[in-house]
Amino acid sequence: MPLTLELSVADLAGTRLAVSPLSETIAGLQTLAGGGRHGGWVRWVTAELAVRPLELSWTWPLLVHDRACWPQFLLPAPARAATTIDEALDALRRTTARQVRRSLRRVFGDRPPAAARMLAAEPAAGLRAVAAELHAAHDRLIAPQWTRLRAVLDADIAYRAKRWAEGGACGLFTDLHPGLSWRDGRLSLAGDHRRAPGGPIGGLVLSPVVLGPPRVLVKLHTTTQTTVRYPARGSGALWTVRRPVADPLMRLLGRPRAELLETLRVPASTTALAAVLHVSPSAVSQHLRVLRECGLVTGVRSGRTVLYRTTGKGLGLLGPAVAQESVV
Repeated sequence: MPLTLELSVADLAGTRLAVSPLSETIAGLQTLAGGGRHGGWVRWVTAELAVRPLELSWTWPLLVHDRACWPQFLLPAPARAATTIDEALDALRRTTARQVRRSLRRVFGDRPPAAARMLAAEPAAGLRAVAAELHAAHDRLIAPQWTRLRAVLDADIAYRAKRWAEGGACGLFTDLHPGLSWRDGRLSLAGDHRRAPGGPIGGLVLSPVVLGPPRVLVKLHTTTQTTVRYPARGSGALWTVRRPVADPLMRLLGRPRAELLETLRVPASTTALAAVLHVSPSAVSQHLRVLRECGLVTGVRSGRTVLYRTTGKGLGLLGPAVAQESVV
């Protein structure tokens, strides 16, 4: 049977959307170990680390191994919609010794690696060491790219919030991921055969991830709230090279608008678009207004910023392969 979470009215009332730089840090380290996806980011990180390697003697063995899962206390549920790395690591350091030892035993059984043994022996000191390593990894590998990552995450959150407002729980969960299904108050994840803990779960935290795998990962309620980490919309296109726009499309729309359609496969603000395309923000705004009127671009507000993105109709003009790549 698939992992099935039974959500009460109180659980649904406590469900929220949140992003976490710590989540991206952990996903990035695991992606770096596995290679494959997010090749542009992996190549950039590999070059960075070749010059100055990171010391991850505590953290790496806990995240990268041949076991089916990893210690979930390493990623506390985000406490608010946009938690900081310091807030997340403070929550990690507050994990109790009992929770640390239970989680390590659940993952590694009776044959833990040396780092897990040291952490179990001295949880408080070990958590401080792990937190320091994760902070260093964030500062080196995530912070320089955070503006780009955050734009994709914020656009996904805005999209999910709209789906939630328009269609309730069904609207929120239906297209979250093909592996997830929602029916009669139950959220099921295909391919995950863990048994859900009984009793109320205190609401879900839905957290999009850019650098993670193309599947949903459910962090059950062990140390903090149950968290559903899922691929952010558009993450597949973030590290692809901007393609030259086809001549027919350029003749139809003009070069600036055609290039905007291509660039906005990844969400971006007017200011960011002006920097990428080397034109003034006012010029970008004029072209965006025309593209929006034609239904080729849409905009969603994230705080004080409006993030623009090419619509399905616009992606269709760029070609079927582009349309498929940009929705994952």
